[in-house]
Formats: sequence, C-alpha cells, structure tokens
Amino acid sequence: MNPLKSDEYPAIFNDYIETITGDVMEELNDQIDTFPEFIASIPEELGSFSYADGKWTIKEVLCHILDCERIMTYRALRFGRNDMTALSPFEQDEFVANGRHNERKLADIAEEFIHLRKANMYLFNSFDETELNRKGMASDRLISVRAFLYIIAGHLNHHVIILKARYLKDQKLNDDVV
Repeated sequence: MNPLKSDEYPAIFNDYIETITGDVMEELNDQIDTFPEFIASIPEELGSFSYADGKWTIKEVLCHILDCERIMTYRALRFGRNDMTALSPFEQDEFVANGRHNERKLADIAEEFIHLRKANMYLFNSFDETELNRKGMASDRLISVRAFLYIIAGHLNHHVIILKARYLKDQKLNDDVV
C-alpha cells in the first residue's frame, strides 16, 4: 500500500512506488544485501549482454541504477535542507553513453552500490518529518523528499524486474535474491 499522498509526487513515478509493499526504510536497508546478491548471481560474461539492438547492457542498467540513486539523493538533500531551487532534469541516455560501464566488473558495481546506499542511509535516517514533507521542483515536477525515498527503492526494484524478465529469463539464477 502506497502511504504517499498524491500531491507528493507526479504520477510518472507510480510504477516505481507501487513496487514498495512495506516500510520504505526497511526496503532501502534490505536492498543493501539483496541487490549485491542479485548482481553476484549474474555471470560476468553476461554483463555486456543486451537483449536487443539499441538496448542497454546489463552493466549499463546496473550503473544507471547507481547514477539515478545519486541524482535522486542529491535532490532529496537539496529539498530536505530547504533549498527550493528548481532542479533541472538529466539525460539518462547520455549518462549511460558516457559512463564506460561495460569496462567494469559486476563485483565492483555491487561493491560500489553497497557503499553508496550505506552512505545514503545516513542521510535518509537523518530526515525528520518536516524535512520528509518538504517539496521542491525537479525536472519541472513537484516532489517531496519522502517520495524520493520511494522512488530510489522502487527504481531499483523496477530495473531488477526488467533484468530478470528481459535479460536473464533463460538463466538459472537464485530466485531468492531481490
């Protein structure tokens, strides 16, 4: 059940937010273990696999998740600290095209995620109700700090679902991960 109010976020994020079925802070914490376990279940030789021409590779999707977490956390920090400067959008395809993600090892991506999320959790846990309720404009959309937490966790879930369904459907992976 989604505890967010409809005025806290734009509908474009519904698919991400609806993947959160419990407490968002627990979900964010659980992902510190489950997401790296999921990445570890992917054979390294599949890291540069794309299921169709023009689609991102597995490594590009994984690094996109990290990039988006950084950007969404930055936005949450700005609004949480009462900086209501409107924040511009970012072009995700340009981020991926310029990230050299396929040169990386899956294990390094997983390790980076652990450190990134742990650091972000200190920030997320520091927000009080006033800060969580603050809203600002990001990508021309009004959004609350609280909604960013749901978007970060849900965005990860969304891409894991896509990875399992489109990239890894014929692979024997441990279904207990993520």
